[in-house]
Amino acid sequence: MSRVHVITDSTVHFTDPTFPQRLGVTVVPQTIQFGRQMYRDGVDLNTEEFYRRLPHYATLPTLHPPSVDVFRELYAEKIKQNKQILSIHVSGKMSRTVAQARQAADEFLGGNKIAVIDSLTTSIGLGLLVEAAAEAAERGASLDEIVRIVRGMITHMYAVFFVETLNYLERNQRLSKSQAVLGTMLGIKPFLTIEDGEIIPMEKVRTREKAIDKLVEFVSEFSHIERVAIMQSGQQPTEDTRLLLERLEQTFPGQYFPVLTYGSGLACQIGPDSLGIFIYEGSGKEN
Repeated sequence: MSRVHVITDSTVHFTDPTFPQRLGVTVVPQTIQFGRQMYRDGVDLNTEEFYRRLPHYATLPTLHPPSVDVFRELYAEKIKQNKQILSIHVSGKMSRTVAQARQAADEFLGGNKIAVIDSLTTSIGLGLLVEAAAEAAERGASLDEIVRIVRGMITHMYAVFFVETLNYLERNQRLSKSQAVLGTMLGIKPFLTIEDGEIIPMEKVRTREKAIDKLVEFVSEFSHIERVAIMQSGQQPTEDTRLLLERLEQTFPGQYFPVLTYGSGLACQIGPDSLGIFIYEGSGKEN
């Protein structure tokens, strides 16, 4: 049995939904606020229901991190089971989850039994890191070894996407109110990236066709793609997703491009109807 227990939060996205149960990963729910209603992400409200509710609220949904108490109780439980803990979470520049986890971890004597890592990403990227950590723990790797594995992977993860609505970027202070109003009037669609854990506008495009061109160009920059995924908000591929897939399959024959639905955690940052690509870049070395 593994000596290291892996903990993450519900902004994570696993390509295999059964992964946490199979490898014993604990996923701590974030809280989603719709108006006055509060829901535990993944417990009271799944991704499909989140998107179904979204058009029916006048105010934008808000994501709240787990409390220090939640982390404290969870850490205490695992330490009583003689476990060491790797707690890896959504970027600290997108959420206070890491700060809450660190505050709880600092309260335990012999804090070296708990390692809290800022993933500097979210969603699919966070899922890939958690998968690697849990698989290493299952193989019997030490806490220090698993931390080195995860930190080494973080610098090879990339994500870009374009958004349809600017309201979420304004609310999360990625754009000023005047930029959002002007951008909406001009039909501008920001092209975004995650850099050092922060969502940053890179370029502006006027049409979804140009945005798709930018996504294809982004993939073209990599020589050794180890993992890649298309991120969309709906369950079924949209016309934009189908066009992007067609372009990618023509440009990169033989490369598999899975289409995944990004969850409520990322949706609260960038809004619905966005389209993006996640890439994990390998070294190009043969094993």
